[in-house]
Amino acid sequence: MKPNLRSSEDRLWSLIEQRTHPDADIAAIDARIWDLFGQEWAVMFTDLSGFSRHTTEFGITHFLQIIWEQRRHLDPVIERYDGILVKSEADSQLILFKRAEVAMRCALEMMATCSLINRRRREEEMILLCIGIGFGQLLRVGDSDVFGQQVNAASKLGEDTAKAGQILVTDAFKTAEAGVVVRSYEPLAVEVAGSAVNWSAMYEEAPPPSLQRK
Repeated sequence: MKPNLRSSEDRLWSLIEQRTHPDADIAAIDARIWDLFGQEWAVMFTDLSGFSRHTTEFGITHFLQIIWEQRRHLDPVIERYDGILVKSEADSQLILFKRAEVAMRCALEMMATCSLINRRRREEEMILLCIGIGFGQLLRVGDSDVFGQQVNAASKLGEDTAKAGQILVTDAFKTAEAGVVVRSYEPLAVEVAGSAVNWSAMYEEAPPPSLQRK
């Protein structure tokens, strides 16, 4: 069966299938894959803290409401910074940005927006956001998925490592951001798959820039 030449996903998996052949020129196939799909992006994973605890205590519908409110308030922020939302799964989101400094500005506004909302809420109703960000070459397959070491690292930082209010970044992201937005990072005593050196962005809580302009 011939691959669908209009489908990025079909093209990728056709090339992956070719890698399995005993006489495959794996280096040449990999070069084709990276030539077709390789792109440089900042990749952000967001997560909500307390999913299991709050679901057990208040029920799944309560937490679904928090997820809905997260998207209602934060999706416009992502749009303002030209983020590309690749995936939303339960309380997690995968977002791409072309430039590291733009990704960081978006992350800061997302945190500021949550902080402003949370001031008026009980603890169980708060949007407790965690963020992990990486930067580098990855395989982008249309608008459906991305693969790469920095993707894996950002996922581990945002979904498994970060606490509420933390923005954790890989060393590759810190280098790319170059202190344009965040002047201070603290070293993180955590290694994750895809990034041995990682950092916590230090920032002061402030009103969202969109409100500062009003």
